Amino acid sequence: MKLVSLGAPLLALELTLNSGQAFHWKREGGGWLGAIGEAAVYLEQRDGELLVNAGAEDAASNYLALDHPLEEIAATFPQDPVTQEALSFCRGMRILRQPHWEALATFITSSMKQVAHIAQISHTLRLRFGRPLEWEGRTLHSYPSPKAMAALAEADLRACALGYRAANLLGSAQRVASGEANLEKIAELSDLEAQMALRELPGVGEKVANCALLFGFERLKAFPVDVWIERVIRERYFKKRQKVTPATLRAFCAKSFGPYGGYAQQYLFHHARLTWKKG
Repeated sequence: MKLVSLGAPLLALELTLNSGQAFHWKREGGGWLGAIGEAAVYLEQRDGELLVNAGAEDAASNYLALDHPLEEIAATFPQDPVTQEALSFCRGMRILRQPHWEALATFITSSMKQVAHIAQISHTLRLRFGRPLEWEGRTLHSYPSPKAMAALAEADLRACALGYRAANLLGSAQRVASGEANLEKIAELSDLEAQMALRELPGVGEKVANCALLFGFERLKAFPVDVWIERVIRERYFKKRQKVTPATLRAFCAKSFGPYGGYAQQYLFHHARLTWKKG
């Protein structure tokens, strides 16, 4: 396998790929193996140098968002100890540029699931319904397209451990495949308009829409509020208040974390997920 250097960008590769944004990357030797769209990609970091299999340089640079100015982004964060602690813990993590449908569909499947369960579902969907991708004599699979998924029966998806999410994923795939929901046109809308358009799809509420916007539509201000983020905000920013409504929490998050609130959210989420469970 021929590897090509992408230089030494400010990037924590393992942190980025294993932070609950994407759910299919696997350890392979000293690096990571996965798919970017319809291409099999191997990524490795050696002493800060980023290496990728030849031919995948542009795809990897775009997917890893190597053009995001992380230092400038971090400078916009609140200076409070909570955010700064998360920033220090997650320095070098980047928000991935994932395909619209892949990000949307993945987070439709994420409802009430832990990261390990979401990854298991992702791998199963890819193996059963994705397009085969050859890599070094092995076969990987892309994420199933809306058209491929729309042709399935709900029972096919339920057999992938989706439960009630199967109907939502199938319904959304059918609307996207038919053109009723045009993700490319949604990508051209304002943040609020895009969120409302996505929320018309089955299984897409405010949190899933914001996850799709952040991780699939590069809306870096989007601030998904899940169980972990709600806990962080309640316990660290509102600890002296007994009653804080969900609306108050959402309003606080929307106005407090600046134009790159999605980055702050991901850092807060990942830091809490990895440290709070250990006390």
